[in-house]
Amino acid sequence: MKKTVCTYCGVGCEIGFDRSSVVPIRSGVVSKGKLCVKGRFGHEFVNHPDRIKGALVKKRLLDEFKIDTSYFDRRGEFFSVPYETAYKIVAEKLKEIVSTHGSRSFAAVGGARTNCESAYLLQKFTREVVGSPHVDNCARICHAPSLKGLKETVGEGAASVPFDEIYNSEFIFVLGSNTTEAHPIVAHRIVEQARKGIPLAVLDVREIGLFKFAKYKLVIPFESNLLFLNAVARVIVENGLYDRDFVEKRVSNFEEFKEKILSDELSKPEVFRKIPGYEYLTEEIYRLAEEISKKKTLFMWGLGITEHEDGSETVMAIANLALLTGNVGRKGTGLLPLRGQNNVQGACDVGMLPYYLPDYKKPEEIGYMTPDIIDAALRGEIRALWVMGEDLAHVHPNSNKVKRALESLEFLVVNELFPCEVTKFADVVFGVKSCYEKTGVYINAERRIHLSQPVFDSELPDDWEVISAVSREMGVDFGFKTSEDVWNELRKDAPERFGEASYELLRKNFEEAPQWPVKDGRGTPVLYEEKFSTPDGKGRLIYNRYRVRGMVEELLEKREIEGFYLTTGRVLPHYNNANQTSRCKTLEKFKLFKEDVVYASEKDRERLKNGKRIKLKTENGETPFLPLEFNKHVRKGTLFVTFHRAKSSINSLFGDESDRFVKTAKFKSIKVDVTVEE
Repeated sequence: MKKTVCTYCGVGCEIGFDRSSVVPIRSGVVSKGKLCVKGRFGHEFVNHPDRIKGALVKKRLLDEFKIDTSYFDRRGEFFSVPYETAYKIVAEKLKEIVSTHGSRSFAAVGGARTNCESAYLLQKFTREVVGSPHVDNCARICHAPSLKGLKETVGEGAASVPFDEIYNSEFIFVLGSNTTEAHPIVAHRIVEQARKGIPLAVLDVREIGLFKFAKYKLVIPFESNLLFLNAVARVIVENGLYDRDFVEKRVSNFEEFKEKILSDELSKPEVFRKIPGYEYLTEEIYRLAEEISKKKTLFMWGLGITEHEDGSETVMAIANLALLTGNVGRKGTGLLPLRGQNNVQGACDVGMLPYYLPDYKKPEEIGYMTPDIIDAALRGEIRALWVMGEDLAHVHPNSNKVKRALESLEFLVVNELFPCEVTKFADVVFGVKSCYEKTGVYINAERRIHLSQPVFDSELPDDWEVISAVSREMGVDFGFKTSEDVWNELRKDAPERFGEASYELLRKNFEEAPQWPVKDGRGTPVLYEEKFSTPDGKGRLIYNRYRVRGMVEELLEKREIEGFYLTTGRVLPHYNNANQTSRCKTLEKFKLFKEDVVYASEKDRERLKNGKRIKLKTENGETPFLPLEFNKHVRKGTLFVTFHRAKSSINSLFGDESDRFVKTAKFKSIKVDVTVEE
């Protein structure tokens, strides 16, 4: 049996293959023999006829290099050429652009949808070969606020415990995560415990699947995460519910925090009594504070927390609750961000960020985040861009603006599996191996380091091989022959986390893969047992005042909602831009998910004229008419929609509003105009 790892969501389940059929790995520490529908059937895209199986170059570029196209097959605007030819073209164009406009005219984005080796090498190529500091990955649109918030409070921008600590907890708090849809194998653990009587709190702007198992069913107004969590912290401080011994020994600034939170009128739970429809939350906050303070509590959160203007601040607020109650650094407790993609943790760990090198060391020069790269391209400052496995033109906000930026580039290189929105703007497209066809390391949301093996044969190069080849053509030979060579170089650059994590160790321990940091041949399941990863070894409480805005402001002033607020999310069968899942024949059998669907409240049926399809519009863009469904789980005045299909143009609705620290887009709340199809 061949063994690989699922690279869709941040859970990172182990998968067995026998003659191309999926075999559950019952001894897998993550999957425990269970797989969601994507884990079972998400590999079916591998031999799809749309697959990019070569190097594609635009005709005008071949003409520029005086290359006779009569020998090559035409693929729309592209010609399929030998990889060696494409490597030379990319190298020459990059040298030309850098020579004319300087090294900082180049940027690179991507790395979370491929292995650590490729993410590491793309940032190394960008920084060391080209000389540009501008590198980023898709954490920018998901959990960059988790990294920021946790770094500031406890010292590591990662989960403090493994998923299995769910089984040791006495209270589970899930915030802004539709876990049954987005991280189903983690949700299975949560449901198991809830059915055994372990109390569960679920916080979201709509009723989600986990609500049926929850003791605390906390539907909050849009953009009020921080308002709610500050109120919980205030009750803990004001009523003396905090863990005095833990705070005294392991927290550095309790008195300063106490003064700030108690002097802020907006931190009082009674604020929610003034918000129509949400008055019940005041009593729930008092009950919740008592429960958290008395029981071993595990905090888990998703994009419903991070994709806001105050995402980083809200993550700090979650960490505040853990620090105040001693619910971090021991079994059954902890901080567990449910990252959106399996290797998004790994891409950050290996330095595919503008403000961190591998092992989270500080670079000499901090580069641009992806939104900065887009703006710089529109200014003519960024002239060349290399995108690796990230559909910038679909999954990023303000997609009309992103497309204008891509059009303005002098040169765009893309590594991809299938044609998608971003490849339409590319000058060169490299078809590369998928996760099921290559060897490489993936790091999931609990810091677990899996060495994945190929389960299908492929003659295509891995991403790191493409980068290496272009680098050679530019005069820098890294000398890497295998992915293990790249990993061993990374181990030297990131010894704190990976120094002892050899391929040999990872092969031997695939089913019980270690969590970084790896020391003495073993991983570290629970962080902070003795000290935090901060300069003084103590946790830091950080109080951020809530800024009244959006739905909260409208309800406080007008007592009702005019128009509609929109939030977005996933559905179980599909993933992000559905580039892979829409090409899996089994996943495409789900007829309900052939289109992105808008969900509205039954209470808005009359206001929406009992319509079948509606169009959404903002100042940034508009959607075509989309299917409309009414249900009881969405509150009056609010809408929910998925964003998987590019033709839906959902992300064109969102502008540049984002987290003030790390520029993660405000995908979870926007006011929209609605047109009902006649």
